[in-house]
Amino acid sequence: MAKFSLDQVNEMYFDVLKEIGNIGAGNATTAISNMLNLKVNMEVPKVEFLTFQELPTAISAEEETVVGIYLEVESDIGGSMMFLLKMESAHYLVNHLMGRPDDYAEEFDEMDLSAIKEIGNIISGSYLSALSTMTNMVITSSVPYLAIDMAAAILSVPAIQFGQYGDNALLIQTEFGDEVKIQGFFILMPDVDSYDKILASLGISL
Repeated sequence: MAKFSLDQVNEMYFDVLKEIGNIGAGNATTAISNMLNLKVNMEVPKVEFLTFQELPTAISAEEETVVGIYLEVESDIGGSMMFLLKMESAHYLVNHLMGRPDDYAEEFDEMDLSAIKEIGNIISGSYLSALSTMTNMVITSSVPYLAIDMAAAILSVPAIQFGQYGDNALLIQTEFGDEVKIQGFFILMPDVDSYDKILASLGISL
């Protein structure tokens, strides 16, 4: 039986999670820079614990459509993670990869959707790599699943799945950019036993 409740996050543990967010965002910046063959700068990530009810409005306006990439977290820890992009950010990334004008905004085709999945997979992998390095654990992810919908609709399934463990999730908000800002939101939802493992690996007790 796990001893850890998500509502018990203390300041030390939160500082560690912020550091994971910082390192993961740095890794993601390098990955995006390599993908686009551009120099990409990174704003300092904003790391928060939010309730599932607060997450959608922290990401977008109520009726705004976003792109979400969902992955299962596997190996030494379990759970799930999501990477969400504003539509304009998704278009910007895909247009650069496809060699299109920046203002091209037609509906995504199958090739575009495949590219978005791969972008989400690489960026999410950057955050998992940071977590794996800090905890010295093997952490892998499943094949990514893609959804384009309002944030509340995209988040409803993991919220139901994860809500049995607590009311909060870790949100890491990062802005990457050169001339144009790319706004991304990374949501980490380890299962409750995995939080215990992460804490133990970092030598932290609650």
